[in-house]
Amino acid sequence: MSYGFLDIAVTPSVRAAQAEMGADGVWTDFQGHREFDRFTQGEKAFIAERDSIYVASVSETGWPYVQHRGGPKGFLKVIDDTTLAFADYRGNRQYISTGNWAANDRACLFLMDYPHRARLKIYVHVERLGITDDAALTEAVTDGAYKARIERIFRLRLASFDWNCQQHITPRFSEEEVVSAVNPLRERLARLEAENAELRSRLGQPT
Repeated sequence: MSYGFLDIAVTPSVRAAQAEMGADGVWTDFQGHREFDRFTQGEKAFIAERDSIYVASVSETGWPYVQHRGGPKGFLKVIDDTTLAFADYRGNRQYISTGNWAANDRACLFLMDYPHRARLKIYVHVERLGITDDAALTEAVTDGAYKARIERIFRLRLASFDWNCQQHITPRFSEEEVVSAVNPLRERLARLEAENAELRSRLGQPT
């Protein structure tokens, strides 16, 4: 059985909050674009461009935990239309998310594209695998150029996803994006300076 994102996210207490704020009529029987249980080419392309994600888990005591995961662009792999996976590299060795998923396999991912003010939310079930448990999957998520120790593989089974509106997302740019945007300006400036120097030379003026 497939579920829409709001089928999972909207609980009785959420409906009560919506009613309190007069928003319950907005979402009652809403269909729209929020019933996604398979990734399309749009989501696959978006995921492939991410070098950073936020992942939420819940402990046995009910406390949520949000962790940042990062790596080379595209480190979160789309294995098929309903499956994601990533290599879990050694970090500070607290293993909070890892422990939480051993008790409760549900997670929520936030994938942000700050320059374009886009946000993809994904509900998944998490499965932990050793690096020798599935050789093909390990190979698929391994980046030989990224020098970090892989401790385990996480396979994520899609429950549902949703795109958020861009309201309140402040554009931010990575170093790579800034360099890419500035380089053409630097090149143009260098050409203009060279042309200026040549003109001064022809006019017999000091450069």
